[in-house]
Amino acid sequence: MKNLFQQIIRFGIIGGIATVIDWSTLYVCTEYFGIYYLISGVISFTVATVFNYYASVKWVFHVDPNKSKKKTFTTFIVFSVIGLGINEFVMKYCVESFGIYYMYSRVIATAVTMVFNFITRKIFLE
Repeated sequence: MKNLFQQIIRFGIIGGIATVIDWSTLYVCTEYFGIYYLISGVISFTVATVFNYYASVKWVFHVDPNKSKKKTFTTFIVFSVIGLGINEFVMKYCVESFGIYYMYSRVIATAVTMVFNFITRKIFLE
């Protein structure tokens, strides 16, 4: 139980850093480069996911060294793409159905996706 608690704390720290990377990249791409917010969302999510993968494998999850790194990375990417789909759907729904500012919508989308990410990474990476 102590390991799980420590893992959740580490996941939160890495997730917090990845969130800052995600949100700041989203904002810069949209506001300064004029990229449509959903495309900016894909770019920012991708950048944050690459950081998150390396940090998670090194510091959060105890990935079995006997497992294929290619398989581990592929699994991570598959679930990240699903997470991206969830993230983009929630953002689009919040913005277009409720008129919520895209950055606030990203906060909601991040919360939903975070739960999905922890559960799938816990099950499939360890």
